[in-house]
Amino acid sequence: MNNDGNNYLIPANSKKSQLILGYFTPVDLVIFLIGISITVALLIMFKTESLPVMLGFLSPAIIAIFLTAPVPNYHNVMTFMGNIYRFFTGRKKYYWKGWCVSSGDNRKK
Repeated sequence: MNNDGNNYLIPANSKKSQLILGYFTPVDLVIFLIGISITVALLIMFKTESLPVMLGFLSPAIIAIFLTAPVPNYHNVMTFMGNIYRFFTGRKKYYWKGWCVSSGDNRKK
């Protein structure tokens, strides 16, 4: 085994260590806390035994959890939905290059 110091192992979750609690960006944390806070406040202020009303009270927390849930190849659902919006409104152009295309000029001189 070569121990010359040039072999580095980069953990798969190295980006995750930059997040709050390994899961949230500051914006995600604010959205999550606001959704949970509104739900807790509604549940404390109003007493109900009706299932539809209870689901209405729980909806801010459910929406916040949905928006901050991780999605493969994206940070979370909110990032994914933002990319979909930018694509379909034409605010950002996405170009398909494929995995084997070089970004430089490879013409022979």
